[in-house]
Amino acid sequence: METALLIISILLIVLVLLQSNKSSDASQIITGGNEVLFQHQKERGIELLITRLTILLGIAFFVISFILYVK
Repeated sequence: METALLIISILLIVLVLLQSNKSSDASQIITGGNEVLFQHQKERGIELLITRLTILLGIAFFVISFILYVK
């Protein structure tokens, strides 16, 4: 079980690092860049896959951690 947690945590780190940087979009909204505010772009293709895998691996990480804690 500990090995699975280690593998999931490494994959989770890699997937988070692969995600696109959205911090510049947030700073433009705060500073007054209106063009980004109304430009809602959906994730498509590989970005959508990376986002969904990150969510699934995050849930798996917490479930396995909870199981190991209770055990």
